[in-house]
Amino acid sequence: MAFILGVFAVMNLRKPGESANNSRKGIDIAIALDVSKSMLATDLAPNRLERAKQFIGKLMNEMPDDRIALVLFAGKAYLQMPLTVDHGAAQLFVSSASPDAIPQQGTVISDALNMSARAFSATDRKFKSVVLISDGEDHDANAVATAKELAEQGVMINTIGIGSANGATFTDPLTGDEKRDNAGNVVVSKLNEDVLKDIAGKTNGVYVKLENSDEAVAILKGQLSQIERKAFGDMSMMNFRTFYCWFIGLMLVILVVENFISEKKVIVEEKERLRA
Repeated sequence: MAFILGVFAVMNLRKPGESANNSRKGIDIAIALDVSKSMLATDLAPNRLERAKQFIGKLMNEMPDDRIALVLFAGKAYLQMPLTVDHGAAQLFVSSASPDAIPQQGTVISDALNMSARAFSATDRKFKSVVLISDGEDHDANAVATAKELAEQGVMINTIGIGSANGATFTDPLTGDEKRDNAGNVVVSKLNEDVLKDIAGKTNGVYVKLENSDEAVAILKGQLSQIERKAFGDMSMMNFRTFYCWFIGLMLVILVVENFISEKKVIVEEKERLRA
């Protein structure tokens, strides 16, 4: 009985108490971050992926009232974190993002856009935006068509281009050498701005080339400010009534009572019962 009560205590059973009457007014943002190996290119120091992480951190700091979801993609897309107002948790997910998170390599932007759309409420036709961060080396011809479909669902897609037109080589984490193609030639990854501009243009979004993070955040923040904001409750500010203390109290009482039960007496009574 004491053990069962201890389990309930650890479960921390609770129910909502008086609300702090806190609500936020914001929008839902799905950040789709390219983690393909080409994002390790060093045409932006220290590399494209690290600069993208710095940009995301600054963006979240500037938009504290918005809910954030995180999608990581390369050859396949995964919803790494659903919509949340907990930007601290979001920062942890962003900081740990790497090419190792996606086993399939490539840059399938259409898959990333579809996965981002699933993070949103299907009933809302506004209040939401996708921020796609990539070098645009897309091997998927469906990216623009997918962007059009999301535009019809009320999603604004803003794209952040990261890299340079001249391109740069990058190190393959598996071999430790420069990435080479099947012919043995060193791979040079170049920023493909055209596809990113096209995606943003189809959804009334904006394309920003990431050079200065502060400037890029300011431009994107101005674009997102055009989206109507909605109010939603902030559960992190709600007061809860907890019951763990009752379970702990009963558990301690039972353990104390157990110490006064004579084990010898119990054994004698059990023997007498068996004889009978």
